[in-house]
Parts: sequence; C-alpha cells; structure tokens
Amino acid sequence: MRGAMHAKWAACAVAVALAATACGGGGDGGSGDSGAVLSASWGDPQNPLEPSNTNEVQGGKVLDMIFRGLKRYDPETGEAKDMLAEKIETSDSQTFDVTVKDGWTFSNGEKVTAQSFVDAWNYGAGLKNNQRNSYFFAYIEGYDQVHPEEGEQTADTMSGLKVTGDRTFTVKLTQKFSTFPDTLGYNAFAPLPRAFFDDHDAWVKKPVGNGPYLVDAYTRGSQMSLRKWDDYPGDDKAQNGGVDLKVYTDNNTAYTDLLAGNLDLVDDVPAAQLKNVKNDLGDRYLNTPAGIIQTLAFPFYDENWNRPGSEKVRKGLSMAIDRKQITDTIFQQTRTPATDWTSPVLGEDGGFQAGLCGEACEYKPDEAKKLIEEGGGLPGGKVTITFNADTGSHREWVNAVCNSINNALDNERACTANPVGTFADFRNEITDRKMTGPFRAGWQMDYPLIQNFLQPLYYTDASSNDGKWSNQEFDDLVDQANQETDTAKAIDLFQQAEGVVRDNMAAIPLWYQNGSAGWSERLSDVKLNPFSVPVYDQIKVS
Repeated sequence: MRGAMHAKWAACAVAVALAATACGGGGDGGSGDSGAVLSASWGDPQNPLEPSNTNEVQGGKVLDMIFRGLKRYDPETGEAKDMLAEKIETSDSQTFDVTVKDGWTFSNGEKVTAQSFVDAWNYGAGLKNNQRNSYFFAYIEGYDQVHPEEGEQTADTMSGLKVTGDRTFTVKLTQKFSTFPDTLGYNAFAPLPRAFFDDHDAWVKKPVGNGPYLVDAYTRGSQMSLRKWDDYPGDDKAQNGGVDLKVYTDNNTAYTDLLAGNLDLVDDVPAAQLKNVKNDLGDRYLNTPAGIIQTLAFPFYDENWNRPGSEKVRKGLSMAIDRKQITDTIFQQTRTPATDWTSPVLGEDGGFQAGLCGEACEYKPDEAKKLIEEGGGLPGGKVTITFNADTGSHREWVNAVCNSINNALDNERACTANPVGTFADFRNEITDRKMTGPFRAGWQMDYPLIQNFLQPLYYTDASSNDGKWSNQEFDDLVDQANQETDTAKAIDLFQQAEGVVRDNMAAIPLWYQNGSAGWSERLSDVKLNPFSVPVYDQIKVS
C-alpha cells in the first residue's frame, strides 16, 4: 500500500541527485575472485528475518540479499523494475492481474509460483501471525477479516487474492491505487517457500529465499554468513563468493578494524572519523546522497506529550536545536539541516519542499523558550532523548542536541540523553511503548516516493508510526492522494498532508543524511544504492 505516483519520474530525480553530488567511487577492479568472501559491518536485526516482520535497516539488508520479489528497485536510480513479474496488468487501477516469470526457484529447489506470493501475503496480513509489516496489505480486499481492528480474525485468507494458474494470480484492492505495482519491490511482498510453513522454526533459524545469496550460518551477537547461490536464476548474480556480516555495537570499532585489515567494508563511517577518512582511505571512501532523514519522534501515547498546547512545546524544542552548527561540527558535510519531513533526493517534482518547516526548523532560542512556556513547559521540567548507542554516531549528536536545548533554555538540566545499548533493545523498548520523551526515529526510504516518507510514519496505526500520532485530516488527505491517478494532483495532496504534520510538529526533522562507506584494498566496484545500502552482489573481491 505504499506509493501513489509513478516511480519512474521520482527515480529520475534520485538519479540526478546522486550523479550531481556523489563523491568517491567504487573503481574498476577487473573481474575479481568470484569465490572470495568479503566481510562487512552489521548489527543484529530486531526480529526474525521474515519478510513481513522486518521493518528496520539491518534486517532489511539481509532480506535484500536472499529474496527477490515481483519488482526490484534499481540500485542506481531507485526505479521499480520488473523482477519476478512477467507482467502486471489492470484496466481499472483496482484489480491487478499478475503473471510470475517461469524458471524461478527457491534455493531449496522449490518452484516460485503464484501460490508462493499469495501464501506469503496472507501470512503477512494475518493478525495471529503478529507481523510488523501487516499494514502493507491493508488495501487488499478482505484484509479486515484477516486483520480486524478489534477481536480475532475471522478468515485466514484475503478475498482479494485469487490464484488463477500456476504462475498467475489476481489482486483486488478496496479502492483505486494506480501505482500499487510500484510498491511490490518492498520486502514485505516477497514470496515464501512451502518450507516456511511446513517447519517455521527451522526456517527462521536458517531462512530459505530466492535471491543471489544463501544464509549459511548465523550466531546472534557475532556474525551472519551468507554465501553465493550458484544456481540463482536472476541476471544480478553475485560477483563474489559471499558476505560475512559481522556484528558491531560500536561503529568506531568497525572503522578501526577496517584500517587494521580485519574488516573489508564499513557502510556507516563514524562521525568522529569523518575528518580523517579521506587521509585514511583515499578513493576507498564514498559519500553520496541517500533517501534518509533523521527525526525526533514523540510518544503520543503519553498524555504529557499529547495534551492541549503540547504542539508548542514540540515546536519550541525544534527551534532550540542549532542544526547547522551540529551538522557542520559533527558530520563533516555528510548531513544537511532538514527543512521538511521528506528528502531532497525526491526532487521538487517528486514532492520535496525545501523550507516547508519554516521558522520551526530555524535556531531561535528566545522564541523557543517562549513557546515552551506557552505550551505548559517541559513535562516534569525536563526532556530525555532516548537513542541506540551501538551505531550511527548517535551519542555525539544527541549530546549536541541536548547541549543546544540547554543553552537555548538557559538550563543545563533541561535535556538529558538516555542511551540504550543495542539497536534491537532500543527497537523493543519503542514497540513496547516504553518511551517517555522524544526518541531517535531516523527513516530510510523503501522507495523514492513522497508517500513513503509520510504514510508509514504518521498515518493512524501505520506500521512505523512508533509514536502513535493520529490525525484525521492527515489520514483523509493521504487516502485521497492514494486514490488519485494524476501524478501532480497526488503530490499536491501529499504535500497538504505534510503541512498537517508541520502544523502539529508530529516529529522534529533534524537533518537529511548521506550514505557513506569505506572499504579495504581487497574490494572494488563498491556502490551504495539510493537507500544507502551497499550493493553487495556487485562488489568484487581480489
């Protein structure tokens, strides 16, 4: 249910942005050793690697390596291109006839059929299966029976999904959704083999997919080993023998290991090393625009943050943050102060609105202090920002944000930082609704559409609406935009919805983020896709 306009033109905006501002590069290392294995930094995913249960970056990296769906987002442009889809046809933008390509199998030898998709989507949608991405199936007819808002599910399959042949099935939606096919590259829509259902526990321990890599072994807290699948039928075959994803709880340690020759690839260069990275790595460093925005979300389930006037408190906090000073000092040209809630990679034609946030995203300490007082003051007299301390240089910038807030409010105890040891533990606290104040809520796009920066995060009960913000006006505008077949009109409606986010300061936008990577002399052809994820299958190892 993501996407409400054509991905092709949005992807072109991404391609232009990447081409214009990327620096560094992968080089041309020749053919490389197709059997050699590279090592890369990683973090344990929050959940088991079920496609409909993974909505965070670390797990998503693996799913991108072991699965292929009906569509795939081009690693250079982000455009939604046919992968396992031979064709997807519709005459009314509400019922879609899907034909799956012949000749595809899972790595255990099972054929990939229409049933592989239908079974996977029904599983993902089912309330009893407790999948975090179930919301993505909500526009399919019958979702309300398999995933009711209240009570137990009354059906196991959605009436809108019908298998019509070994390689054909139909999808009927509850409303017109002209670019529904463009959302089908998202991992939640991946097919699943019968082995997933026949012995679920065994599958979760060692997932079986249909992508260019196989899961060889996984030890939580240590390493996931993936190996090239020699019989992979796709055109994007792995150019290396595999990838060992090594778990790090501190990206500074990963960077040190890279310099010491103990690691081949770091895809999140720590902020503390940005001033040294060019001297350390030379042309083995990449800094390129990506569809990522960092924000501070709020727990709207806590009445302290959802009382009358609290929007003034949130706006005041936003105006107490000196974004330019923080990005200049800490991030060394890898972050840009945010002025809306999307990403510049969309381009103006794709819905990006520079300056939409207005003065609420400008550093105005006097106004910040005044607004917070008008809104009733900080709950309990202080604010605590929660973040995961294992990756992303979050400790540095959270401390800087707190210092900025404290300076603006003339109170050295107004803001404090609350580090959580690992990303998985941090995500668990969020999903268990244990937040009592603002928390880190960075968003990496799933595909380059304005809808993807808004609906999953702010629509009522959406899959990644971690703060549980709810606004009927916003929901109505998103619903209207999703039904609109005219691209320009759809974008305008989404921009109106973003205006509602702004007026309520549903989250504080901080900065847009570049993707960065550094690698060893063993590697060549290293690239990041528009989602800031390494294109592992194209990396060559010498």
